[in-house]
Amino acid sequence: MFSYVDPSVAEKLISDGKLRTVDFNGELVSREDDKAYLSVLGPVPMPRKFEVDNTLKEIKLNWYCFVRRTELSHVVETGLKVSSSDSEEFRQLVTSSMCVNSVLAFPGFETVETPLVRVHSNCLTGDVFGSLRCDCRPQLVKAFDQISESDGGAIVYMSGHEGRGIGLWAKAATYLLQDEGQNTYQANRSLGLPEDSRDFSDAAVVLKFLTKGKSINLISNNPEKKRQLEASGQRVASTVPIMTGKNEYNKKYLSSKKEKGHFISDEYLGTE
Repeated sequence: MFSYVDPSVAEKLISDGKLRTVDFNGELVSREDDKAYLSVLGPVPMPRKFEVDNTLKEIKLNWYCFVRRTELSHVVETGLKVSSSDSEEFRQLVTSSMCVNSVLAFPGFETVETPLVRVHSNCLTGDVFGSLRCDCRPQLVKAFDQISESDGGAIVYMSGHEGRGIGLWAKAATYLLQDEGQNTYQANRSLGLPEDSRDFSDAAVVLKFLTKGKSINLISNNPEKKRQLEASGQRVASTVPIMTGKNEYNKKYLSSKKEKGHFISDEYLGTE
C-alpha cells in the first residue's frame, strides 16, 4: 500500500512505531518477512463526543488503519491470470487486497481484561445515508454508546463488506429486486453473487495484535461472525446481542436474517 509514497515517509512512520507489520497470528514481523500479513497504521488520535450519564463527554479515540500486505503490482499481476474480470475470484482478490479497514479504540481497549468489541460491516446506505432499509446505522450508534460506557473496547469497521461483500453497485441492484418481492439473500443469488461473502479473518488478526491475544466480548447477533473470528484465532468470551433499529421498512430484512440463524428474538420482531 505504500508503493506510491516517498520511501522516507514510510521509514519515518516505521521508526516512530506508527506503521507496523504483523503476521496472521498478530505478531510483529518485518515488512520483508514471508509471513507478513497485515500493515497497521496508527494510532491516530481522534476526539469524539459521546453522551455518558446524560452528559456530553469528549473521549479521545485511537484510530488504526489496517490492510492486507499486498502491493498493487501483485494485484495487477494476479488479476491478469484470472480468466474474466467478472469472476468471483477477481472480485474477492481486489476486495481483500485493497480495502483499508479501521479500528476505533476507546480508552482501556488494550488494557482491560476483556474488551467490548463490535466488528461492523460498512453500510454506506445505512451508516452514512441514514436509510431505514436495514438496521446498520442504529447498531453502529448503539455499539459506540455501549463501548463508551464500558471499561474499554473498540469498533472494528470493515470497509469492504458493503451488501455482505457484493459492493455498492450490486447492492443497489438487489434493492430493486427486493422491491419486487425478493428477500435480501434471494436478491444476491439472483445476481449470481454469494448470499454472504464477508471475510472476518483480517479483523481477527488486528484484534489479536492490539489486544495481545486476549478474549473479547463481541457485540453481535450473527453467529457466523463469532465462528469466523474464532476460526482465525481470536477468542470470544461472550456475545452481546444488539436489538435496535427495527422499523416498518426493514421488518422483512430482519426476519430474513433471523431465518439465517441470527439471534433476533420473536418478541423484538413483534411476531408470535
